[in-house]
Amino acid sequence: MDISKIAADFAGFVWGTPLIVLLFGTHLFLTFRTGFIQRYLGRGIKLSITKDDTSAGDVSQFGALMTALAATIGTGNIVGVAGAVAAGGPGAVLWMWLTGVFGIATKYGEALLAVKYRVQMPNGSYAGGPMYALERGLNMKWLGIIFAIFTCIAGFGIGCMSQANSVVGHLQTLLPAVNKETIAWTAGGLMTVLTAAVILGGVKSIAKVCSVLVPFMAILYVIGCACILIKNFSVIPETVSLIFSSAFTGQAAIGGFIGAGMKEAMRYGIARGLFSNESGLGSAPIVAAAAQTKTPVRQALVSSTGTFWDTVVVCAMTGLVIVSSGHWKEGLSKVELTQAAFGELHTYGPYILMFGLITFVFSTILGWSYYGEKAAEYLLGTRAVLPYRLLWVAAVLVGSVMPLGFVWDFSDAFNGLMAIPNLIALIALSGVIAAETRASKNDLIGKD
Repeated sequence: MDISKIAADFAGFVWGTPLIVLLFGTHLFLTFRTGFIQRYLGRGIKLSITKDDTSAGDVSQFGALMTALAATIGTGNIVGVAGAVAAGGPGAVLWMWLTGVFGIATKYGEALLAVKYRVQMPNGSYAGGPMYALERGLNMKWLGIIFAIFTCIAGFGIGCMSQANSVVGHLQTLLPAVNKETIAWTAGGLMTVLTAAVILGGVKSIAKVCSVLVPFMAILYVIGCACILIKNFSVIPETVSLIFSSAFTGQAAIGGFIGAGMKEAMRYGIARGLFSNESGLGSAPIVAAAAQTKTPVRQALVSSTGTFWDTVVVCAMTGLVIVSSGHWKEGLSKVELTQAAFGELHTYGPYILMFGLITFVFSTILGWSYYGEKAAEYLLGTRAVLPYRLLWVAAVLVGSVMPLGFVWDFSDAFNGLMAIPNLIALIALSGVIAAETRASKNDLIGKD
């Protein structure tokens, strides 16, 4: 029995066309149900930097957003984009971008429900997310339990061990002269210590670190991408034209690129976009429920900006870098394509890529630790929190020094399975989302 093949087939089945259609369809549905909430993006950005420590909650709105972005901005923003282009052609970038634009509405709806149905735990902290929306909004606790189980399983894989393993793998590639085991134990040990120092302090500690780390890493990465695009300036108009044209016509075979039709461009662009921004998967609303906010709509607006920053900005920048480099024509794998594209900036490019990968991955480990912790708390109560944190810290080291293989595929599948209970809550409670939005008009237009 080939367990790796079983895991890969399982992940492929979960992330097949039905789930992609359901997720993107929910994006479109909620966009219209909320009256195109994307038009209030500017208000959401303004609220995200507005301090409100007088309202109930554990962390600031900005802290909750940065923690969610920490978990969301990861290898998918770099290697995932390259994979979409390698398989679907340049047109995949446009479909990824559109997924982000419409996904803003879904992230808004998730966060609104998370705050509306959140509860205060015996220790005074707040808890919320799809499991509480299912239990308190739809009287479907059994489905909330299923969601929490999926979250715990997905967290240890895709949010922890696989992330740590990817950092080690890239360092081993960058430093071929150094013994691989030495790199694994050194990098793994350092990540384990840093993770423990942050997550054992709880959500306030995580949010504090993420509030500094996430803007810093994102800004430096975007600046790095901008430098490469300036170098490729002469081909940018042609690059943008190619992205738009091949999104609707496909891309014929050229060089080592085997060619892809419109269907492949849509499939890989939408799938990687959904995977990157996590809109509809039910993860980000877990931390949105901890935010200090006057109304559910205010935090929902703040949370929705996460999809904008993740996909509409960071993924789009990566996509432009990769397509403008021209290396996508050579038939390279997603990792090779990423390295070749950033290698265009000969002196600094590889280091920009490595900095982005290391910081993006570490932030993901921090953000997902909170998601898994709250899922475990839902299942077993507050007594499960400390043991879960300790297991998480140990898993960072395990992921660093052991070959994972099938772990990534299985965790990828459970990450997708999280979406199903969450989408049920979103669609069934869409009337609540619409009603809350209409009732909070002042929050939308900025009349405080």
